[in-house]
Amino acid sequence: MTDSNTSKYCEEKIVIAVSGPPGSGKSTLAKLLAKELQLRYVSSGALFRRLAKERGMSLLEFTKLAEKDYSIDRMIDNEARKEAMKGCVVVDGHIAGWILRDLAHVKVYLYAPKEVRASRIAARDCKSLEDALRDVIERERSESKRFKEIYGIDVSDLTVFDVCINTATYGIEETLRIALEAIREATRKKLKD
Repeated sequence: MTDSNTSKYCEEKIVIAVSGPPGSGKSTLAKLLAKELQLRYVSSGALFRRLAKERGMSLLEFTKLAEKDYSIDRMIDNEARKEAMKGCVVVDGHIAGWILRDLAHVKVYLYAPKEVRASRIAARDCKSLEDALRDVIERERSESKRFKEIYGIDVSDLTVFDVCINTATYGIEETLRIALEAIREATRKKLKD
C-alpha cells in the first residue's frame, strides 16, 4: 500500500499528529503511518513511560506526580514541538493535535469506548481488565485536569482535528486507509498552495 509519492512527504517536511485517549490505537496507527509514508516516528507517550520507568514509578504513580509537577508535561510537549519543527515526522501523543495545531499539516484523533480501550491495555500490559479500566479512568481524569490547567486545552473539544476515527468500529487496516486518504488530500492542498 506504499504511496508512490512517499518521498514528497519528507521533502515537504510534512508533520502528522495522532492523538487520542489511552488505548485508542494512536501509537499503532502512528507507527504504520510513519512506515507507510517514510517519515520519522516520535511518541510522547513512550517518553512519558520511559521517564516513569527511570524513576521506578508505575504509569499511574508518574501520572499523579505530573499532577503536581507541570514541568514533566511541558518538557515532553516541548520535545514533541522540537521534533515537529524539523518536519518529516508523525508524532503521537494524547494532546499532540492540540500542542502541534500550528505545525501539523494533518491532525488525526482516535477514540473508542473506555471498555474497549481498557481491554486493549489489559492485554498489552498483562493486567486485569478491572485494573486497566480503573487506570484508564484515573489517567483520563488527571490528564484532562492537567492539560486544562497547563495549556487551557479542553480535551473534549475536537474541532482542531482534521479527521476523527472510532477504532472500535474500524480495524487497524481500515483506520490506516482512512488516515492515509485524509493525509493525501491535505497534502495535495498544501502542495498546490
